[in-house]
Amino acid sequence: MASMMQPQIILLKEGTDTSQGKPQLISNINACMAVADVVRTTLGPRGMDKLIHDDKGNTTISNDGATIMKLLDIVHPAAKILVDIAKSQDSEVGDGTTTVVLLAGEFLKEAKPFVEDGVHPQNLIRSYRTASYLAIEKIKELAFSIEGKSLEEKKNLLAKCAATTLSSKLIGGEKEFFATMVVDAVLAIGDEDRLNMIGIKKVPGGTMRDSFLVNGVAFKKTFSYAGFEQQPKKFLNPKILLLNIELELKSEKENAEIRLSDPLQYQSIVDAEWNIIYDKLDKCVKSGAKVVLSRLAIGDLATQYFADRDIFCAGRVAEEDLHRVAAATGGTVQTTVNNVIDDVLGSCDVFEEKQVGNERFNIFSGCPSGRTATIVLRGGADQFIEEAERSLHDAIMIVRRAMKNSTVVAGGGAIDMEISRYLRQHARTIAGKSQLFINSYAKALEVIPRQLCDNAGFDATDVLNKLRQKHALSSGEGAPYGVDINTGGIADSFANFVWEPSVVKINAINAATEAACLVLSVDETVKNPKSESAQGDAAAMGGRGRGRGGFGGRGMRRR
Repeated sequence: MASMMQPQIILLKEGTDTSQGKPQLISNINACMAVADVVRTTLGPRGMDKLIHDDKGNTTISNDGATIMKLLDIVHPAAKILVDIAKSQDSEVGDGTTTVVLLAGEFLKEAKPFVEDGVHPQNLIRSYRTASYLAIEKIKELAFSIEGKSLEEKKNLLAKCAATTLSSKLIGGEKEFFATMVVDAVLAIGDEDRLNMIGIKKVPGGTMRDSFLVNGVAFKKTFSYAGFEQQPKKFLNPKILLLNIELELKSEKENAEIRLSDPLQYQSIVDAEWNIIYDKLDKCVKSGAKVVLSRLAIGDLATQYFADRDIFCAGRVAEEDLHRVAAATGGTVQTTVNNVIDDVLGSCDVFEEKQVGNERFNIFSGCPSGRTATIVLRGGADQFIEEAERSLHDAIMIVRRAMKNSTVVAGGGAIDMEISRYLRQHARTIAGKSQLFINSYAKALEVIPRQLCDNAGFDATDVLNKLRQKHALSSGEGAPYGVDINTGGIADSFANFVWEPSVVKINAINAATEAACLVLSVDETVKNPKSESAQGDAAAMGGRGRGRGGFGGRGMRRR
């Protein structure tokens, strides 16, 4: 009787939603599979694009996995993990964002029947981790190094990697044109790690083929005052002065007060102001610089002054562009014009102002340090140029990774099929349930070639059977065979130059396995009601507070 009288223990706040056990895990897996289904169709050269319309009315057309994941406002806590791995793949490697989401979704899909049959998730996690370790070792073994090749060969190989990345993007039709441009840009910045040393400027109009690469810095002409047209628009070997000060007459910031006993003194104060600015301009001219750039405004007086002395000037230059000019020309940004020595001036071979579309661009080329490049993108619609910029960003990242890690593997689903075969073979040597789990991991890897076929409209089952037969050859000659997107059959990806840096695949498999294990290891979801009601209370309180404040203010004397 005493045991029945025990009071009920209330541990969590009223309204807290807790779900645990198998149904909750299955629900999390279903959510992740739904996210994977969103980006599934964007994979590969025949992938479709997504048009995303946000609440501000902005339209984005993209097939970059990470961009789509960021723009989808996913609220499901487990599905957010897939968004995070897509972002991390994007920042770490730059490409393979759709691959990583697809793999994670597929690993979970393969784990679902086991979970439903009552297998403990920890057994699955252990086997998945083993399988991922074996897969990564196999990739390293199959990877082909591009180290020790001549510069020309290396350029060709890197262009092939860039073309593979670009083939799945909107600008895939011009992939050779852009691949060489990307490789040249990356080689121009050398070992420089900062990506912002490659500037991408977008100019609507023209065709994609009108895009060009500047070995140096290019930026849009800034707002300029009268007198600008008299300035020369081209210099050979000019000295460049970079400033972070205003060169114009300014009214006093504070309410300055000057008491004069004699009206004649007023003139001397006005003269003093003019003398200060003339003194600054004079020092700029004496420095020997022919191009003067400033982050702050250069007024009409200064513009006219420089024009009379055959000097080009531009004010309000964006900070990022100014830093790139400094890095490229070897100059240093100055905060004063006193004592400007030659060491702080930059230089370049040619400076010119050119018309690009309906914009004017200031272009510095032939820079001594050469550690910067600018790609000027042309194209019809704004959304198209935006997507081209994202595609080039992926290609630039890939080429940089390939240069640093210098190993490539066969793309087109070839490497995935080879690892899948290797894991199935390995699974046979293991006794116990683990054999089933590693087998399911191997099956999940086949999603990449299968999806490539589906997106291109080919019969996936037929192509996969051909691939399995080719990869099963004991001689190992079938290892580089992947999906041939053009014919709907299979082809040697390596011979067709469908290559990707091995680091992309290693990262994708690592991240996808980690994400799948993370979702599998969650056994209870607790949803706290406080967060929702707290927002409502805050809004109500805010409204009430404003009303009261209004009342209190009425009838009070203003001090």
